Amino acid sequence: MTIINALSVRVVKPKIKGEIQSDVAILLPMRNEEGNVIASLSSVIESQGIAHRSIKVLDDHSTDKTAVLARSLPGIEVIAGKELAEGWLGKNYACQQLAESTTAEYLVFIDADVRLAPTAINSALTKMTELHWDFISPYPRQIAVSFLERLMQPLLQWSWISSVPLRLAEKLPFKSMVIANGQFFIVRRSAYIAAGGHAAIKSEVLDDLELARALHKHKFTGGVAEASAVCECRMYEADRDLIAGYTKSLWAAFGGIWGSIFVSALLFITGILPFIIALSGNKWAWTCYLLLTLSRLVSAGRTRSTFSTVFLHPLSMIALIALIIKSWQGKSRGNLLWRGRNVLNS
Repeated sequence: MTIINALSVRVVKPKIKGEIQSDVAILLPMRNEEGNVIASLSSVIESQGIAHRSIKVLDDHSTDKTAVLARSLPGIEVIAGKELAEGWLGKNYACQQLAESTTAEYLVFIDADVRLAPTAINSALTKMTELHWDFISPYPRQIAVSFLERLMQPLLQWSWISSVPLRLAEKLPFKSMVIANGQFFIVRRSAYIAAGGHAAIKSEVLDDLELARALHKHKFTGGVAEASAVCECRMYEADRDLIAGYTKSLWAAFGGIWGSIFVSALLFITGILPFIIALSGNKWAWTCYLLLTLSRLVSAGRTRSTFSTVFLHPLSMIALIALIIKSWQGKSRGNLLWRGRNVLNS
């Protein structure tokens, strides 16, 4: 599966075939992103090959210099976010307000921690048009610095490149096969509105997946694309943020408590147990471990992820299972926090 996907995945390449003539709205929700504002918006401002564009930032009640820094850059419209409405999660409400602020044909949602190459938006839109898609999710290269990041972040791409038949998933109506990443997400405004926009998923913690699923449900076409050559993202600057980030959402990733138990058992049986048995000298267990490592190597090569922790896959699985457990503990206690808000209050 990994090899087939690595060879057949849609790829956004760093080149411009022609200027995009349609209206494009580049939309960035921000809450206390003081450390990301300048680098993020500067990369967006430098975007090439888009004839008609607007760049909008939704300042979601930041208590730092996010809005001030955003306004200091040329061509940026800063929108003051409304008070969080009942039943909404913060990012979902911010994205909805951004979408409502424009009539552009294409909506380009970008997280503040993403850095774009000048050709990124043009190339992604060109690929989307060539495929006759209504949306595209160009998957950024995931930057991993700390040891915990290097254990966890490569799993983001490996999880879908090793388990979902990507070309088949584009054609089948199974929501379990939908792959998306809200770090960089482009959608036709008409499709977005018809699918209900973020209002249709206002309380969903996995907003990217659920938005893509809503679009699929309404018969719109699209999918994931490998885009490590044109964009990158370091999701978490500190290990405590990584732990909090995964903890807030992993409880919702596998369809409920029993799905989480099943996935955790599967991760243990396939990712940890073979290595334990291999230590006794069992050649079949070593074969399983090495084949699994090979899938990690192929995934890392295709997505330009770190190779440094590939052979520590069992340790990555231990960390992931621990975070799944921690996420459910937080869910049961009702204290899953992100950006100073409880994600369970919606």
